[in-house]
Amino acid sequence: MLGVKKMKEIEILSELEKKTEAEDLAEKVMKNPNLLPELLNWISLTNPRVKYGSAKILRILSEKDPCMLYSRMDFFEDLLGSENNILKWTAIDVIANLTTVDSHNKFNKMFKKFYSHLDDGSLITAGHVVDNSGTIARAKPELQDEITKELLRVEIIPLPTEECRSILIGKTISAFDAYYDKIGEKDKVVSFIKQHLNNSRNATKAKAEKFLEKYKINQ
Repeated sequence: MLGVKKMKEIEILSELEKKTEAEDLAEKVMKNPNLLPELLNWISLTNPRVKYGSAKILRILSEKDPCMLYSRMDFFEDLLGSENNILKWTAIDVIANLTTVDSHNKFNKMFKKFYSHLDDGSLITAGHVVDNSGTIARAKPELQDEITKELLRVEIIPLPTEECRSILIGKTISAFDAYYDKIGEKDKVVSFIKQHLNNSRNATKAKAEKFLEKYKINQ
């Protein structure tokens, strides 16, 4: 007879194949943590529904219960080097969420590797890094100055088009907003934002205006 654990694994795998809501499956894994090793293994399967379904569940788990995944942070660090972009983006999101419980400063050691993905030449990849930077900066105050330096590079990193750059700059303004009260060199950040009050992308221009209004900075 199959053990209870094996039956649960088969149940989760079956539901992944049926495209059951990832949020529901994440709840099941949270109630049965012994399913986690199989969930990690399924990322390497060829079945795209199972592979990407597993990745989505892991991202949800990193938001809802980061402690459950923290001991596996090295797994996600390795996944940063994946040639599969979806798995790489998942790793970026999960690692950022795990910084909130990073009692052993694992992220500090992978900082350069994480932020090197700003230079991949991809708007989506760079966007994941920037979008998660506010979370990391709040969780890792000792890295805030370094994070700020990395974010200020968005004006020079390789990107497909200048429209992509304008989109990423808008994301960067949002990231700064997430920890502006803690930023040491505010003058550099303010200067960066003021430069984009006339950005060619209206949404980015509006973000710059709202940022300066929020913090009562003269335009």
